[in-house]
Amino acid sequence: MRTQVGIIGAGPAGLMLSHLLHLHGIDSVIIEARSREYVRGRVRAGVIDSDVAGLFRGTGVGDRMDREGLPQEQMEIRFDGKRRFINWFELVDGRRNVIYGQQEVVKDLLDRRSRDGAAILFDAEAVRIDGLEEDRPTIIFRHGGEERSLRCDLLAACDGFHGIGRGRIPDGHVSIFERQYPFAWLGILVQAPPSSDWLVTCAHERGYAMHSMRSPEVSRNYIQIPLSDAPDDWSDDRVWSELHARIDIDGWTLNEGPIREKAKFDLRSFVCEPMQYRRLFLAGDSAHVVPPTGGRGMNQAIADVCVLADAARDFFRTGSEESLNRYSSVCLARVWHSQQFTASQTQMLQRHSFDDPYLRKQQLAQLEYVTTNRAAATSLAQCYAGARLKTSFLPDSEGQEYPRICEPPRPIFG
Repeated sequence: MRTQVGIIGAGPAGLMLSHLLHLHGIDSVIIEARSREYVRGRVRAGVIDSDVAGLFRGTGVGDRMDREGLPQEQMEIRFDGKRRFINWFELVDGRRNVIYGQQEVVKDLLDRRSRDGAAILFDAEAVRIDGLEEDRPTIIFRHGGEERSLRCDLLAACDGFHGIGRGRIPDGHVSIFERQYPFAWLGILVQAPPSSDWLVTCAHERGYAMHSMRSPEVSRNYIQIPLSDAPDDWSDDRVWSELHARIDIDGWTLNEGPIREKAKFDLRSFVCEPMQYRRLFLAGDSAHVVPPTGGRGMNQAIADVCVLADAARDFFRTGSEESLNRYSSVCLARVWHSQQFTASQTQMLQRHSFDDPYLRKQQLAQLEYVTTNRAAATSLAQCYAGARLKTSFLPDSEGQEYPRICEPPRPIFG
């Protein structure tokens, strides 16, 4: 097989890249190890940034999101018995995020790519990548009981943290930066209407908790748990008892309902530098991972493929590799901003130690500051509203790789 851009992985990053390349008139083939049914049903993140939502609308895959998604203009932070609000619609130029499950984004992209005649091979496991040193990338994969190959001019590894793409970069050509947090999250999917119209995040003395939503009928809750715990350690009664203890506040009670799913999420921060090697390009979780605090994961992956799609357009139209060579540096400026934001939020909202009262007092002081000082709240709102996408598909965007929160320093004298 032969194509212009080979893509490993049919998650949001791989599907969106294929869609954007199609709009640029560039052929692609996606290799996906899982079945179509598994990919369509895989439940993941659910917060879409304002610019990413605009990208979906502008490229023809946002109709169902606008019908069924839940617009978000603010969030609520609860701590020490207080309720505080960060309203990014007010603080950051009328921006709105959207609650819309990642699996729904995948369904919309799959449907659109099918209508456009995309080549997507499911149940096709990529086992090796050859030809990088000769700038003739080839994906070797198993499909239908046979070993096959896909030659391409450019190769995008959108295959997640455990995929084969990153491992193909030779030693000495890549640096890894990583932090593993000493606690985890238990995600609880509940068949019950959301208890709030906006996200509620709680920095409770018993540990972090969050109430979110996936639809008008489905709620999504999270609680901080010990790293050693497993979902089976948490009975339904224990889950509800702990959620009520951490989230409920005078005059407000969390809605209960049948628990459809419990899943454990280890919290990790991870960056691979650079995000490319010759004509291999990493996007999404294959290159960087953030804790779910802040809802950056899928949005960062979409931002990566916007940069890559525009660079591929320049390459195939003019033969110039200048934009391709800048892919990693352009993405990493935004990626590290997201790393800083999610790490600071994780530090501010989670209980890192239950034996150190000083850390708890410091945490409460920080929460008080960022929720009462307008400048601090505006900075936080900018991050939650998401980085401005730099892409030809949003010509009216500011063209920033990440929010410019601070003005350049001014000299004190002279």
